[in-house]
Amino acid sequence: MITKHIHIDFIDDVLGTAPGDPDIHGSYVSSKAPDAATKEEEIAAIGEDEFRAKGKTIFPTDESGNPIFWNYQIKGFFKSACAAQRGLSGSKSSKIKAYKKKIDLGIFVFPDADDPSSRAIKIHMTKAGVGECQRPLRAETMQGPRVAIADSDSIEKGSWIEFDVVMLDDGDWPLVSEWLDYGRFNGLGQWRNSGKGAFVWHEINHKPTTIFK
Repeated sequence: MITKHIHIDFIDDVLGTAPGDPDIHGSYVSSKAPDAATKEEEIAAIGEDEFRAKGKTIFPTDESGNPIFWNYQIKGFFKSACAAQRGLSGSKSSKIKAYKKKIDLGIFVFPDADDPSSRAIKIHMTKAGVGECQRPLRAETMQGPRVAIADSDSIEKGSWIEFDVVMLDDGDWPLVSEWLDYGRFNGLGQWRNSGKGAFVWHEINHKPTTIFK
């Protein structure tokens, strides 16, 4: 088993992904969260007031009001990055078959591996704080082309996050490194295909974990 402490710097603005309506978010979390206590924690983090509009995607916040990513979002990124690189000849990802099972059962993300009960990864923002990003969404419908406006919380480039990645198999580190490298092209948050949420990363240290002791 090996633990790596990862630092990510966002090189483009990153957009929130959680639906602003708590009812919508509750339905989503009900299908994703492993237990009721976790669901309540995540729904509560959505907050009230101005974030109740259905059309907006936002960042959940911690008890201090800081925007966060949930650790499962990083694992979701790993799956997406692996899927994108499996078809690339010579990539490490192309050599594994049941990649979702490997990530689910053998690779874990924590804000701090020595506190596995914690799941919220704090976003360290620039002085600009949380802004907004509005952009048009175009779609072809039975009634012809339609345009809607998408609205998301936005945190500007230069913001950063840190977290621990625990791998039960030491040999999985080259895979995780390859997935993190992919973040320069397709990163975290909404509207990733436009470059939003792209990031670069580096390893802070290599430390033993006490998580299973």
